[in-house]
Amino acid sequence: MSKHQDIEDYRKNLRECVKCGTCRAHCPVFSQVQSEAVVARGKISLAQALLDGKIDLDRRFISDISQCLACGRCVKECPNQVPTDQIILALRRRIGREKGLTLFGRGVATVLQRPWLMNLLTRMGRMFSWLALRRVPGSSGLRLRFPAPYISRDRTLPEIAPRTFRQSHPEFIAGEPDKPLVTFFTGCMINYVLPEIGDSVVAVLQNLGMNILIPRDQGCCGLPALCAGDGQAAARLADRNLEALTAHKADVIITACASCHSGLTRHFCDLGPQHAALSDKVMDIHEFLIKQGIEEKLLRMPRHDNPRPVAYHVPCHLRQAGLKDAPPRLLSALPSVHMVDMKNADACCGLGGTFSVYHYDVSKQLGALKAEGIRDSGAEIVATACPGCIMQLQDAINHAGLPQKACHVLELVADGLAAAAEKI
Repeated sequence: MSKHQDIEDYRKNLRECVKCGTCRAHCPVFSQVQSEAVVARGKISLAQALLDGKIDLDRRFISDISQCLACGRCVKECPNQVPTDQIILALRRRIGREKGLTLFGRGVATVLQRPWLMNLLTRMGRMFSWLALRRVPGSSGLRLRFPAPYISRDRTLPEIAPRTFRQSHPEFIAGEPDKPLVTFFTGCMINYVLPEIGDSVVAVLQNLGMNILIPRDQGCCGLPALCAGDGQAAARLADRNLEALTAHKADVIITACASCHSGLTRHFCDLGPQHAALSDKVMDIHEFLIKQGIEEKLLRMPRHDNPRPVAYHVPCHLRQAGLKDAPPRLLSALPSVHMVDMKNADACCGLGGTFSVYHYDVSKQLGALKAEGIRDSGAEIVATACPGCIMQLQDAINHAGLPQKACHVLELVADGLAAAAEKI
C-alpha cells in the first residue's frame, strides 16, 4: 500500500520557517481566534517542539493542530514557501496513528472506504430525512430536528439525492470519434448530494462532442480522510483510484470539484511515480473547457437584454493550484450573466473539511463575512467551482436571511448552452 510522508520527513522544511509572521496577516482562522498557536508559524513551532521531544501529543496540541482550514493561504504568502498545509496533515496522521481517530474521523474513514456502505447510508438518509430533518422555511436547506454528534443544530444541510449520479448515467457515453476520451472523476458530493452538477458536466461535454467515461470503481479522492488524520485510509483510496482511473487510456481526467482536484494532484502525486503520472493527466473542468474553445462559443451567442447579476467565489484549492481565472472567464462569456464584483471573493468560505465539523462556530463567523460580501455585491447568484463551498455558502446565506442561491459554474454554463440550443 502507498504511504504519505511522516512528519519527520519535513524537518528541513520546519527549519526554513523564519517566524517572520507574514502568515498571521493571511490566516482566516487567526483573524477570528487571535491565537498564535493556530497560525502557521505557531504550528511550525509546535511541530519542531514535538520532534525535539519537548512536548507531547496532549489535548491542547491536538486542538491547535485541528484548527486549520487547509486553505493554503499561508503557503502562498510565505517568503520561503514552507509547506505548512502538508506539515499539518502529517501531524494529523501522527495524531491519528498514536492517539487514535475521533469518532467522526473513524466514521469518515470507514464509510469512504466502503462504497456499498456509503450507498446504503445515503439511501437510508433519504428515506428517513422527513423524520430527522426539517425544511428551513423561506430558504434553502434542511435542519436537524434532534441533536446529532458533530453537527450543529442550526447548520443547514443540502438534501441527499434520491439517486446517485453514477447510478443515473452509463459508464461510457459515446461522442464524436475524433474527440478526446474524457474520464470524469465525480467525487463524493457530486455523486451523492449534488448530482445536478454532474448532469451539467455531462451536458457541456456532450455539447462539445466528447467521449465520456465515468468509472464505476472510482472512490473518494481521499482528502477528507487525510484531513481527519487517517493516512492509511487515504492511501487505500488513492490506490483504488489509481487502478480505476488507469483501467482505460483516457486522454484527460477532469474534476468539477476543487477539493477533488487537490486530492488527485497535490496530495496524490506524492505517493509514487504511478500516482504522479496519473495526476499529470488531471485537469479542472473549467481549464479543460477553455482549452477546448467553449469560451469563444459562449461569446458568439446572442447577449441577453437583462442578464442576471452573478458573483464568483474562488475556492481555496483552485486558488492554491493557480487555477482561479478559468471559472470567471466562463461566467463572463455567458450571455445571460452579468458578473459583479464581490468583496473578499477569494477569501475562504470557512468549510475546510473536518474544520467546520469540529469548529463550526469559527466556520460560521467566516461564512458570515462571505454572506456580507454576497449581499453587498447585489448578485442574485453566487457561483463557485466546489460543491463543498456551495454547501458552506448556502448555509451562510441562510443564516444571514438572504434570498441568494449558491450554485456551480457548470450549472450556469449548461443552462446557457441549453437555452441557446432551444432558440435554434
